[in-house]
Amino acid sequence: MSMSQLVYLVPLFPLIGFLVNGLFRNHLPKSLSGTIGSGAILASFIVSILLFLDVKQGNTAIATLFKFITVGDLSIPFAFQVDQLSILFMLIITGVSFLIHVYSTAYMKSETGGHFARYFAYLNLFVFFMLLLVMGANYLIMFIGWEGVGLCSYLLIGYWFKNTDYNNAAKKAFIMNRIGDFGFLLAVFWIIHQFGSLSFNEVFAKASEMSMGDAALAGITLLLFLGAVGKSAQIPLYTWLPDAMAGPTPVSALIHAATMVTAGIYMIARSNILYTLAPTSQTVVAITGLATAIFAASIALKQNDIKKVLAYSTVSQLGYMFLGLGVGAYTGAVFHVMTHAFFKALLFLGAGSVIHAMHHEQDIRNMGGLRKKLPITHLTFLIACIAIAGIPPLSGFFSKDEILAAAFAKNNIYWIIGVLGAFMTAWYMFRLYATTFLGGFRGTPEQKEHLHESPAAMTIPLIILAILSFAGGWIGLPELFAAQSHALGKFLEPIFALSAKHQHAHHLSHSTEWTLIAISVAGSLAFALIAWTRFGRKPELGEPSGLGKALSNKWYVDELYDRVIVKPVYGIARFFSVQVEKGVIDWMVNGVGRLVQYGSRQLRWIQSGQVGSYVLLMVLGILVFFVIQFFIKK
Repeated sequence: MSMSQLVYLVPLFPLIGFLVNGLFRNHLPKSLSGTIGSGAILASFIVSILLFLDVKQGNTAIATLFKFITVGDLSIPFAFQVDQLSILFMLIITGVSFLIHVYSTAYMKSETGGHFARYFAYLNLFVFFMLLLVMGANYLIMFIGWEGVGLCSYLLIGYWFKNTDYNNAAKKAFIMNRIGDFGFLLAVFWIIHQFGSLSFNEVFAKASEMSMGDAALAGITLLLFLGAVGKSAQIPLYTWLPDAMAGPTPVSALIHAATMVTAGIYMIARSNILYTLAPTSQTVVAITGLATAIFAASIALKQNDIKKVLAYSTVSQLGYMFLGLGVGAYTGAVFHVMTHAFFKALLFLGAGSVIHAMHHEQDIRNMGGLRKKLPITHLTFLIACIAIAGIPPLSGFFSKDEILAAAFAKNNIYWIIGVLGAFMTAWYMFRLYATTFLGGFRGTPEQKEHLHESPAAMTIPLIILAILSFAGGWIGLPELFAAQSHALGKFLEPIFALSAKHQHAHHLSHSTEWTLIAISVAGSLAFALIAWTRFGRKPELGEPSGLGKALSNKWYVDELYDRVIVKPVYGIARFFSVQVEKGVIDWMVNGVGRLVQYGSRQLRWIQSGQVGSYVLLMVLGILVFFVIQFFIKK
């Protein structure tokens, strides 16, 4: 089969899996539901590998399924674009999602048959929309996938829909994403107005001929970035992401690792030429990303819920990706998406293994000493912690180092703040690791009695992700480490070729790079070892006070939003409900009814039943007609 014929199969398999599990959820045995859900993603992954081998040879394709919208001169096809950037994301999405599906077959086994199949139907639909997002050849198909993953996140976060808090978390995610999506939609309309097309090739070719700093490009890119802020949880629209922990742990891994939250990174990386020609927007992206990285990392320092620590860690790492995009290190940002997918999926699935062993306990203060009872989970979780801390030779070091080096070349202050965030990352991740796995067990006797390693369906994905977290960064080795440097950068070169023509490359000397690496690694290693020693011996078991209390309560941002936005909106809604709707609109509508009733009651007296009255009225009517005819009409 040709590339054009294979392309359609990648999103088709998850769609079929969704339909089969969704329509027949009450009739399929659980083992078959899990097999269908996992098998659909595996099939997509295999096809993606075949497409990757084609793309690696230099072959790219735009496969048009049909003409989607044609209005006047505007023609928007339903088309997929398979090139270096999309195939990389396709491999990440299908590969990591397959491991999460396999893991879920064991993690969710306590669910009844119908709900078990519903869960896998939602997962398959999520992957389908995410593939649409990254495979679309124009902004409209991207937007369809963009909205679809928002819908699926709502369904998955609120999977246990009988819990009101979980439903509220799902609604919060949905609504906050809508705010960002509104910006994306306005950008799409502006692109149509400016370029007369939504197809990437046409838009980027026309944009590359525009001048640097063009106002239209600045407006379009800032609106697109608003969409990315919502989807990828940046300040100020990040608060939905930690609450998304309400969903099952594999869902958290799916949303936070390889898929939904990286959509904003993909969109900006795809639109790289637009941002390169809009330096103001790039600065906004960099500053927002840096602020988010530091802010979220500070909150993670004092969280005690194992999933909340990882959630704020995700927000922080996404901030680093946006920093990379903002300083023009597009390859570095995409590289960090890939490595983050490996170690963050591993961290969440490892956390799920711990929660599974602890009978749904999530507070790390009630854990401790788990390394002996959960050896595989312990070792793989440790590898992920080393990777995210940016310690060589694991994957996170190479991608984070590339972003920080580009930040230093752009602005020294960016680097200083970024390195501070890296030190904080090492601290809170090894605080989490030490409190959970080291020391003595602090749970209940019943929990201790039932502690056991997770089944193979859960540990095998952990091992695979641990290997990827260890070695995944080696495809992006800098010149300092290898003569044949950065295979990923060479692979993605065609995607960022237009931007490269307009960018002034800032090359750091090798001595400068070694200095930056030494400071970053030494600091991260020192903070990791101090946290390991301190919290392994004496974990924080009490309630924090002072600044720690503010961090524990997430800087009270949710409370601030509640007071400044939510309560006033509810107050306005109550005013319109009581005063405007009931007091004015209902009064007017009901008044019409009352007027008709009153008029009917008065007119009925005309029907008296007296013949004399009827004759009199008839004569009066004739007289009126005569008056109109002879006097008024003239």
